[in-house]
Amino acid sequence: MNITNLPFGVTDWSDVEKTAHTGEQGVAYWRTRNFGDIRVRMVEYSPGYLADHWCAKGHILLCLEGELHTELEDGRRFVLSPGMSYQVADNAELHRSSTEQGAKLFVVD
Repeated sequence: MNITNLPFGVTDWSDVEKTAHTGEQGVAYWRTRNFGDIRVRMVEYSPGYLADHWCAKGHILLCLEGELHTELEDGRRFVLSPGMSYQVADNAELHRSSTEQGAKLFVVD
């Protein structure tokens, strides 16, 4: 990632509009800021959330609260708890998220 032409700024995430994205089960609430080609999000998954698609987008993702389950298309599974992160490149490994108890994430993509 090459970050250019981005002056210093502060984001108060409570001031960023929340949008709802329904999954196969549950809902994800996104607070999104875009800085050029970089999208930065605070994401909250409801308990019982299951994504409705396999994602090919690259992300750097940090789990802030709860527990995030990530499944790769090849069958591997990972569980992130607060303080854990993952990173994946665009079009590298299809993945999808779920959570039993809910989760709050910080995502850069």
